[in-house]
Amino acid sequence: MTNTHKFWETTPLQKMTPDEWEALCDGCGRCCLNKLEDIDTEELIFTRVACRLFDDTTCRCANYAQRKSIVPECVVLTPDNLHEIAYWMPETCAYRLLYEGKRLPDWHPLVTGDPKSTHKAGVSMQGRTVSEHAVPVEDWEDYPLDD
Repeated sequence: MTNTHKFWETTPLQKMTPDEWEALCDGCGRCCLNKLEDIDTEELIFTRVACRLFDDTTCRCANYAQRKSIVPECVVLTPDNLHEIAYWMPETCAYRLLYEGKRLPDWHPLVTGDPKSTHKAGVSMQGRTVSEHAVPVEDWEDYPLDD
């Protein structure tokens, strides 16, 4: 996917091709982090506890094609469900930003043309997570994502 045509600036999310939709992902891996929600305040807390399929070397799902069948609670983001899920996405997420009418950050790979720009900008979870296999659910709150 080249960025000579800045499709994300002209094409509504609902009209993007599957390749364009997938290209929006900056590869930060934050959507693969387990999140906690404070029942009283509804505050969303990202943890460093990652989905069991998350590879924090590549910041990608180890089995993207079958993720939903392996991890039934995995949320598959689509243009049709984005309005329900945007709140749960990281504030820097391209899907959320575009949904909210905002621009992509300067470090986004579509803007820079560099697939590693998210890592270089220090935004990704590369080397910063612990697997959910290693941490019991009741201890997730001990692993907040401190940015």
